[in-house]
Amino acid sequence: MKVNQSVYQQRRQAVLQKIGTDGIAIVFAAPEQRRSNDTEYPFRQDSYFHYLTGFPETESALILNGQEQSATLLCRHKDPDAEIWHGFRYGPAAAREQFKFDQADDISQLTQHLKKALPGHRQLYALWGLYPQRDTQMIALWNEINQITNHHSIPGSTIASENLINLSSILDPMRLVKDEHEQSLMRIAAEISAQAHIRAMRNTKPGKYEYQIEAEILHEFMLHGARYPAYNSIVAGGKNACCLHYVRNSDQLQASDLLLIDAGAEYQMYAGDISRTFPVSGRFTSAQKDVYDIVLAVNQASIDATVNQADWQIIASNATRMLTEGMIDLGILQGSVEENIDKQLYRRFYMHGLGHWLGLDVHDVGGRFDHQGQPILLQPGMVTTIEPGIYIAAADDIPAAFHHIGIRIEDNILVTENGNENLTASVPKTTSAIETIMQQ
Repeated sequence: MKVNQSVYQQRRQAVLQKIGTDGIAIVFAAPEQRRSNDTEYPFRQDSYFHYLTGFPETESALILNGQEQSATLLCRHKDPDAEIWHGFRYGPAAAREQFKFDQADDISQLTQHLKKALPGHRQLYALWGLYPQRDTQMIALWNEINQITNHHSIPGSTIASENLINLSSILDPMRLVKDEHEQSLMRIAAEISAQAHIRAMRNTKPGKYEYQIEAEILHEFMLHGARYPAYNSIVAGGKNACCLHYVRNSDQLQASDLLLIDAGAEYQMYAGDISRTFPVSGRFTSAQKDVYDIVLAVNQASIDATVNQADWQIIASNATRMLTEGMIDLGILQGSVEENIDKQLYRRFYMHGLGHWLGLDVHDVGGRFDHQGQPILLQPGMVTTIEPGIYIAAADDIPAAFHHIGIRIEDNILVTENGNENLTASVPKTTSAIETIMQQ
């Protein structure tokens, strides 16, 4: 899917307007990460840097100058010898032209650009804490310039220490509401993820290994242009499903197992995130179905409630109550609903929250409360997961039929003006639909 560079230009312009003439902001590209000796992990751009630039290379930086209302990219220079070994580089001239920056220069000139740009800006914005080495570099430079400007008493040139501001306070609210371009990419990421889950269901048989099912998932991702998963895939059979972040994916699947898969594709930097749980044999046992139907009912009720101006805290609270009621009905929990909720006894079997924001990061930026501690109401363009679950490890006080049942059902929900759009609806999730597709 071809990207219109005006999307990134508009975002940069929005940030420039927010920091004002008194502000200057700097954002760094992600560094490469060493895997072993002299090899690196596949490079993934920093999400914030991508959001503002679309530029795919490491060793780069973006300067947003509030006084000039300009955007400058610093990147690696063209180097034919390096490109023979490591691939194409844009270089400053091509980067400025193709990515629509006001200026571009070699990354080696970063300090010179900042020394020129910082005086006169009282507010320095950066993503403090994201890359500590960059923080050290920036603070040292800030101190140097602050001493010089104070020494020379240049009117309006001093940068006050209390005005080192985290740029995330501006970028996180922007990223929380997805624009039409982002929504289009997320639909693709979700559908690729959905097809991978369907493929996994069709290829699961007793005797196969978890990693073989993971291979089916990764194959489907790559087949449709999603080179990498958005996170380490969870392919957890039987008791492994009771470990929330199980990623070893090494055990052999037994006919009596449920298989919990939590996997999502990353497409052009945007994440899908789907969980489905199904029987390795192709048929749910009575106990498995009883637990599954509770989780499914909570999943659907929560999706129905995820609409414009809804309070997430209420949606999550209602989900907890429904799960608790269901587990009491099954005899897994004892006592009243109120007692189990007040004492958080349900957390023995439901340990996590109902969902998280989704976007450039699988656990995307943006809180559930504003800076005054008030709930952030849902609004069109927000994308959240809905992922209730029940996880029952073997224990003496639990009927044997429920041992090693771990179930999570997760969908990706885009809030719209008049309701919501389930981006992952194409993956079967009723017991009858799952059993049908596994017989095909």
